[in-house]
Amino acid sequence: MTDDSFLFDGLKVLDVGSWIAGPVAGTMLADRGADVIKVEVPEIGDGYRQYAVLPFTPNAEVNYTWALDARNKRSMTLNLKSAEGMNILHRLIKDCDIYITNMPLPLRRQLNLCYEDIKGLNETMIYASLTPYGEEGSDRDNEAFDLVAYWNRSGLMDKMRPPDSEPVQALAGMGDHPTAVAMYASIVTALLRKERTGQGGFAHTSLLANGVWSASCLAQAQFAQADFSSVPPQRATGALYECADGRWMQLNMVRTQEAFDEMLVALEAFELITDERFASPEARMEHPDELTVALREKFKVRTSDEWVAILKDHHGLPIERVATFNDLLTDEHLTLNGMVAQPIEDVGIGYIINDPVNVQGIQKVGAKRSPALGEHNQEILSGLGFSPDEIQDLAAKKVI
Repeated sequence: MTDDSFLFDGLKVLDVGSWIAGPVAGTMLADRGADVIKVEVPEIGDGYRQYAVLPFTPNAEVNYTWALDARNKRSMTLNLKSAEGMNILHRLIKDCDIYITNMPLPLRRQLNLCYEDIKGLNETMIYASLTPYGEEGSDRDNEAFDLVAYWNRSGLMDKMRPPDSEPVQALAGMGDHPTAVAMYASIVTALLRKERTGQGGFAHTSLLANGVWSASCLAQAQFAQADFSSVPPQRATGALYECADGRWMQLNMVRTQEAFDEMLVALEAFELITDERFASPEARMEHPDELTVALREKFKVRTSDEWVAILKDHHGLPIERVATFNDLLTDEHLTLNGMVAQPIEDVGIGYIINDPVNVQGIQKVGAKRSPALGEHNQEILSGLGFSPDEIQDLAAKKVI
């Protein structure tokens, strides 16, 4: 591996999936040099292509989610319900290293695209499967997005709300993108096994598995038959505090008596310093509501900018302002640490978000333009030996 090469140069990947969690694992491989062919339905394509123009999404002149998650791939359209389309897919499978799919299990069975169906075409292939609820069980055939399988079914949806409030819906893709990292980890683990044994195999993860893993500090408590009624509500330093400008402050890292006393001094809450109800952590635990009310009155007298200057810059306290997406645009940590980077092709966006996996010395390709639907049909089919006339015939018959 030379200084100008990429870790997965020469790795051939088929992305036979849609939307986010499965395909983004392929994006992560493409970012590190793999040749990823995205197989899509002719004329329609991946439904995710249309997400950024739906009425409930932020408006922009560029297809920002497709630019983010489909970068660095080639697009091939195939009608897999036709014999000719399936024949082309089989030829691609014979030559691939990794086959990624989140196709619903009933459709895989209908099309004979389960691992057992196609492993004979390529014994050294890694078949990477993403499902909502896992490969087994009564719900394994059910379709679900991350809002349901990751966020709801794991218990996160119920727990992520204030007392006496409705359950809160998650942001779109909030479970898909972490799950894609787990999918990538499963694939890379299988690649290491293949390097050591020469064997391909079946790698898998699910939205539910990743949701439970995300909730594991409390989910594990449930498996330990813990008493959840003993957990106090989020009050005092666990609460959030609104400032005069409508922004909020977070106090979770104020954990020592010294930091708490310093905060009261900074807030000019001198009367609270001498109040016996708040003199110790144990006393504060007995009077959380009174302390919360008192602190909220203090925070409302200044703007969040003023409190940041006083609490963080002057007193050095570990207090944070609740960030907004707009704050990301000026957070130097994102650019300095490669969390976002300028694309290497003009995609209409100044910065593209990178995945969170980093290894020193392993270069990333950089974000290139995401493919148009079927953009690489001729290129890919020519590589398989199809003539221009044969490709034209396939297009006429809507195989591609």
